[in-house]
Amino acid sequence: MSFRLANLDGRAALVHGDHLVDLETLTDGAVGPDPMAALADLDALHAAGARVAEGDPTAALADVELDAPVPRPRNCFGVGLNYQAHADEASMDLPKAPLIFTKFPSCLVGPTAEVELRSETADYEVELVVVIGPGGRDIAADAAWDHVAGVTIGQDISDRALQFAAKPPHFDLGKSRDTYGPIGPFVVSTDLVPDPADLAITCDIGDVRRQDGRTSDLIFDVPYLISYLSSITTLAPGDLIFTGTPEGVGAMEGRFLQPGDVITSTIEGLGSMRNVCR
Repeated sequence: MSFRLANLDGRAALVHGDHLVDLETLTDGAVGPDPMAALADLDALHAAGARVAEGDPTAALADVELDAPVPRPRNCFGVGLNYQAHADEASMDLPKAPLIFTKFPSCLVGPTAEVELRSETADYEVELVVVIGPGGRDIAADAAWDHVAGVTIGQDISDRALQFAAKPPHFDLGKSRDTYGPIGPFVVSTDLVPDPADLAITCDIGDVRRQDGRTSDLIFDVPYLISYLSSITTLAPGDLIFTGTPEGVGAMEGRFLQPGDVITSTIEGLGSMRNVCR
């Protein structure tokens, strides 16, 4: 059954209408409070989704601040230059294989967390983030979606000066400062989105639309990425894949994030995140 998984004060909760229902309470303890444990037992999570209407509301969504729905992934992968138009604006050749880097999981924060700017070259990158459910090795592309727990929104905030401080560039450090990985607001099961392979994706800075694309424009699509990564390393429940960003990033025109900027990241069917820069 469908579900939207949230993280409220470190406890897994399911969304029901405008409210949250504590997952451990709903399942009479069959699923513990840790969101990572819920993602590791996808059958139980789907079963709980079928019963969410029976649960007592824990809190109203409007009254709480959510944490990252996947708080402690073992691996957090990023994919660079995975939209044609973004590669074009960066004047870079298309990669012949996925350009994979790591965002350190310590950078992850919730969907309304403040982004703590540490330089004058911080940039925004809205991305579809895939959350692995049943892990595995050598996953076939035609079976890849069966290994996805759900999808969520991510911001791959990037310190461009740090990213390109060395040659070749070290993407990992430039994209892993504390707070540079907002994700959320929920992990959404794929049956709740119109077409997980073709979703509208946008990023606004203040009231200005900076990025506007569709996930169907990915060069290496989700099944390919899962198959490729799992051919190298065994994927585990809760692993994250930031799948790439469309054109419109600030570095191309020198429009970097400033204190007070509000980043609104939206993906069709998944909701929005709102992160203020400090």
